[in-house]
This record gives sequence, C-alpha cells and structure tokens, in this order.
Amino acid sequence: MSCPEGHPSLGLLDQYSQGFMVSQVLFAACDLGVFDVLAEAPGPLGSEAVAAHLGTSSRGMELLLDTCVSLKLLQVETRGGKALYDNTELSSTYLVRSSPRSQRHMMLYLARTTYLCWAHLAQAVREGKNQYLKAFGVPSEQLFTAIYRSEGERLLFMQALQDVWSVQGSRVLAAFDLSPFPLICDLGGERLLDPQGLMGAAQTFLSARHPLCPLPGCSGALAKACVSLYPGCRVTVFDLPSVVQTAKDHFLSPEEGPISFQEGDFFKDPLPEADLYILARVLHDWPDERCSHLLARIHEACKPGGGVLVVESLLDPDGRGPLTTQLYSLNMLVQTEGRERTPAQYRALLAAAGFGDVQCKRTPGTYGAILARK
Repeated sequence: MSCPEGHPSLGLLDQYSQGFMVSQVLFAACDLGVFDVLAEAPGPLGSEAVAAHLGTSSRGMELLLDTCVSLKLLQVETRGGKALYDNTELSSTYLVRSSPRSQRHMMLYLARTTYLCWAHLAQAVREGKNQYLKAFGVPSEQLFTAIYRSEGERLLFMQALQDVWSVQGSRVLAAFDLSPFPLICDLGGERLLDPQGLMGAAQTFLSARHPLCPLPGCSGALAKACVSLYPGCRVTVFDLPSVVQTAKDHFLSPEEGPISFQEGDFFKDPLPEADLYILARVLHDWPDERCSHLLARIHEACKPGGGVLVVESLLDPDGRGPLTTQLYSLNMLVQTEGRERTPAQYRALLAAAGFGDVQCKRTPGTYGAILARK
C-alpha cells in the first residue's frame, strides 16, 4: 500500500480503499482456525504444517500467514532457513477459541452477516433502510430474521455477544455504583413480527422454533458480569422463549445462583419486577418512536427511586465522532431501523419517558453508560 513520493494523501486513500482486505484476512484466519492450531501446537509451526492441519493449500496458507505477520496477528522466526509461525499476545488473548476473552465468535458473525450487508451501503443510504433483502433475500421489515436465519446462526450471534460482554461488561457496569439496586432486570427479548407474516424462504426461519430477539439478555453474559461485580444483587434475564432455552442449553444453567430467566416480549408483555432495568445495545436498534414506547413501559414498571441503565456507544455532542461510533451508526442503517445517538439525544428520550437525574459516563472501552432514575 505505497504511494508516489509527494502524495501522502494517496497512501491514506489506499489504506481506506483496501481496508476490506484486512478485514477478510482476519475473518479468514479465524474461520479456518489458524490461531487455534498455533495455540494447540507444542511450538511454532511452518506454513506447510498449518496447511496440513487445516486441509488447505500450502501456497494459500503461506500467503495468509505472512500477511497476518504484517498485521501483527502472528509472529515469525526463521530456523534453518524455514519460517515458523506463532500467535502474538493479541491473537492469543482475543482470537484463540479457548481464551476467556476470545472475540472469535464476533469475528465470525461480522464475516457472515454484517460484512454481507455492508456490500450494499450505498443502496442503504439511497433508501434509508437496511439491506437484508439484497444480502439474504429477507424482507427489510424483518430486522433480525437474517441474524436468526438458522439455529446455528442464532447460536453464533449469542456467542458473539458473549464475547463482547466478557471483555466490556464489567467496564460499563462499574461506571456507576449499582449496589443500591439489589434486584436487576437485563432486558433483551422482543418479538418483531408474527411468524405468519413472513414471505418466501423467510417463513422457514420464523417457525415456532425460531422467534426473534435482537440483543442483550441473550446469553446471560452481562448478568454474570453484574453478579460478579455486585454479589448482593439478583438478576433476571428477560428474553424470548427460544432465546432463553438456548441460553440455558449453551451458556447458563436454568437457575445459576442469583441469575434467573423469564420469558417475554418487552414491547408488550408485563416486565419483571426490578429496582434497575438494563438496556444494553437495545435502543440503537430502533427509531425514536419505538425507543420512546419501550422507555415509557419501563418507567411505568419501575419503582419510585428505581432506574434504568442504558449501555450504548455514544456519539460526540456534534455527532461527528468518534469514528468507531459513526461506523456503528452506519451499521445500524444497513442492519436495523436505528442509529447511534449523542448523550443529549438519550437524555431527551429518557426525559420524555418520565425519567430524571440522568447521568452519563464514558468508559475506557467502546460503550458508555447512562443511568436515569424514576
């Protein structure tokens, strides 16, 4: 990615235009299992050994491994004229499947779902709506049908969220002292449509066994982080029946100490009793009117003195940064009906629902926390 002398801006243009190649190198290495093979080996491996383990071509694997070295995802040493590869601290921590901080499932979700939607960003800008129809043949009104287009994809999505909160959960939950709230409800489930309303192939994805849930309660990872930080609290994860069952089967026991599950749709079903309701990466999926409806329901259910904790990636006051959050907002365009917002925009939504004493804190990670009280 070089540029002619005297034209540094062209080098920047090269980086931007070829950035998708970097993403695909990362995604391919995760998908093939490169980092896992190197982690399990007794020592560094040559490209032919890695290729043999994974059943790939020797030439392709050598090219991939060398590029991963340039990206600091792998390290290489030469012994007897032979290149031997090993994981870096970065890949060992975040890309090896067995690491407690692994982000591998999120990488696979981004590769298999998000990346395909972003191929249609220009059309999303033209139309102002998500691009599931072009990417997956799913009607754009069915926001999360593509994410849950099979049992395997639903599990991958929940595993991806588990990855996120394993790294960032404690940061957002520690932004405020939540110990005054002994009973907490992590709201995550909603039904987006009647399964009978789907057309064509999408009908097979939304049978009674495949209802929809966009985010947050899901695997219970945030609930686990909460009880770890605040041992005196109890957390109810509120989600759709199928998502609750998947969480019990793959992530948590049906009753894991202070964590319990309740099935329901937070747009229409009675909400569990709680001192604090958590909405983590939920409001950014929806336009203002849907957010207002949900927050009003929470305010109605909330006890006097209780509150709601909103966890989202926050835009700067003028909306022109940080870049990561701007990209997330574009991702909401191509994948949902929502957008990322500024702290002031969240304050306005919360105030309109009746909440007061709104406090906002940014954390060292990607997400900020907003605490409001009734």
